[in-house]
Amino acid sequence: MVSLNKIMLIGNVGTDPEMRFTPSGNPVTSFRLATSRVYTASDGERKQETEWFTVVAWKKQAESCNQFLTKGQRVYVEGSLRTRAWEGRDGQKRVTAEVIANRVIFLDKQALAPLPGEEVPAEAGEEEVAPEDLPF
Repeated sequence: MVSLNKIMLIGNVGTDPEMRFTPSGNPVTSFRLATSRVYTASDGERKQETEWFTVVAWKKQAESCNQFLTKGQRVYVEGSLRTRAWEGRDGQKRVTAEVIANRVIFLDKQALAPLPGEEVPAEAGEEEVAPEDLPF
């Protein structure tokens, strides 16, 4: 049976990106992304809900996100949802869900303009990441 794990988000970057490197030297960048929806409650009052996502980008895309994204910018992220489990320093088991980005599009004009003397890196395609390259 065929299955699908695809997520598409448009939102605002909630934290400046943080780049780190795997033991084999591959760059990994993560940032928080906020999406909001406005709706009318049953009592007629307009309400807003915000959902927060952790986005993880790899290799060339990680470098682009780290270089060009800042808190508050608007982006489109396409990828898959993955869960990750680990044991905290306190011995408690923890689980988190992350969006593994295979496409990030900068929607704000200032993010699209390269700095003087720099070129905007080409968008990286989806790449498989070996488990030994995971920095966690």
